[in-house]
Amino acid sequence: MRNLIVSSNPLSGNFRTITEAINSLPASCTEPVIISLEPGVYREKLTIDRDFVTIQGTGISPHETILSYDDYAFAQMEDGTNRGTFRSYSVFVDAHDVTLKNLTIENASGDENKVGQAIALYVDGDRFQCIDCRLLGRQDTLFTGPLPPKELQPGGFIGPKQYAPRINGRHYYKNCYICGNIDFIFGSATAYFDHCLLESLMHREGQTIQGYVTAPSTPEGQEYGYVFWECSFLSAECPKESVYLARPWRDYGKCVFLKCTAGAHIHPEIFHDWNKPAARENAFFAIYELTNARCEEIHAKAPFAKQLFENDLSHYTKEAVLGGADHWNP
Repeated sequence: MRNLIVSSNPLSGNFRTITEAINSLPASCTEPVIISLEPGVYREKLTIDRDFVTIQGTGISPHETILSYDDYAFAQMEDGTNRGTFRSYSVFVDAHDVTLKNLTIENASGDENKVGQAIALYVDGDRFQCIDCRLLGRQDTLFTGPLPPKELQPGGFIGPKQYAPRINGRHYYKNCYICGNIDFIFGSATAYFDHCLLESLMHREGQTIQGYVTAPSTPEGQEYGYVFWECSFLSAECPKESVYLARPWRDYGKCVFLKCTAGAHIHPEIFHDWNKPAARENAFFAIYELTNARCEEIHAKAPFAKQLFENDLSHYTKEAVLGGADHWNP
């Protein structure tokens, strides 16, 4: 297995930038490659377009190795149009069997009220793993591609995968910290969040509702959307009952929360229907043993919320959700 070392120190490492390391690989990678990053801040708008690549920080914690950029949706392009959501990413994964470990990935553009959507990590690939990472942003921090089949507004999907086939990818996020406010985890992939920490940030002072953690766009007929297993949802900024755990970006969105802990900032309805009558009938939003910090169980008051039971859990194991025809088991 090849191991490439990236360092901003000219006296160490094979490459000065992550992009240089990726571009040194053959376009069709068939053997695993590890790209090790020495601690530091890497300011690159990064595209990972080689299969079987692992990028890992070599510091003691993900705080020491930071991948940062600051593009945002409201930025004006040379042709006079806005950059838009799907060109705002800091890191774009456009390959299969990619793993990110022990890293911080951030969109550093700042206040979403001024800059709009700003993706930190955009993933459009299968068998993706994100382990021990921090994903920092505000609105639309993590996009789990693919895009939905059709845009709701003309030009809404302008970006690298606008015309690409919509292929469901499987993603595994373990021991990750992800923060944001409006729909900061969104998309169509089958994604399993294992012991992750999700922090809601204040959106606008004085506003009743401060945000939505997830906005799945699960396609019709896809068995799984988002599954959160023993995750914690907290906020140091948002008022009591001001954040929903999920709302459906598309009518068949699926989101399940199993043995999770929710802070006082979570709204008692837990789920919002985004004022979509069809979503109330077709979306699948469910909980099992959602508790507060005192370990008291919380029951969703949204009329369309589903309550799961112990005998349902076998359907939502990591192996069941991510296995697929190739029996992938990250």
